[in-house]
Amino acid sequence: MIARMWRGRASDAANADAYVRHFTGTVSTELKELAGHRGAWLLRREVDGGTELVALTLWESRRSIEAFTGPDISKSVVEPEARAVLLDFDDFATHYEVAFRS
Repeated sequence: MIARMWRGRASDAANADAYVRHFTGTVSTELKELAGHRGAWLLRREVDGGTELVALTLWESRRSIEAFTGPDISKSVVEPEARAVLLDFDDFATHYEVAFRS
């Protein structure tokens, strides 16, 4: 299993709330439809006068991630609705082999 991690930042709580609604209403719904998707978490914390958001998704394989990202799985996928409410975001995602799961 592969964990995919991506990070964005909102300037205030209202924009962070808007991103959470986008992630839970659109992104997670679309991910559930993809073969090989194994779950998603959205983490949130207040830091440096803004709100950091970390999306962590689990995938069966690199091929299943490619169904979401295209051939370059390191490239982030940030839809216009997300871009509208985020102050900044990583243009890449980091991937980890899951070494342990309980």
